[in-house]
Amino acid sequence: MAKIRNIDSIENGLLEVIKILTEEEIEEAIGKGISYLRKCSDPDQPQQIDHNDSLKLDIACIKKNKSPPLLNSHEYKIVRALEGIKVAENNDLDAVLIKFTILHGKLIEAIELAQDPKSEDGERISKLEKKEIFESIKNIEDKIMKLKISIDS
Repeated sequence: MAKIRNIDSIENGLLEVIKILTEEEIEEAIGKGISYLRKCSDPDQPQQIDHNDSLKLDIACIKKNKSPPLLNSHEYKIVRALEGIKVAENNDLDAVLIKFTILHGKLIEAIELAQDPKSEDGERISKLEKKEIFESIKNIEDKIMKLKISIDS
């Protein structure tokens, strides 16, 4: 029977990497085989992945236009740890979804304004516009993390 991994675990992130990358891509990225990743993804084994290897695997996933599973695992663990330090802003699922929708609208607006021929650099996206777009994306990523935590709680 398959072992259930915690959503915020590195082992779960490794399992996601195995789903995204082929055996050859794993070998190319870290110089180790898929069996090594399977051992590292087993929560009952003492084997742990090297930080540099996890970074290389995330980069390989990004090159395939996928989100970086191990970075996501780290982010999730950090957010969970911070929850214990301070009271979360709002764990109400509906409120998080409403905020997410607002942030999504702001992202679309930032992109549309940046691509407007009358904008700073015309249809090209300027450095300032890129900064605003990336901030909007980061805000959405933060809300997605809170959404995951709300659902997991």
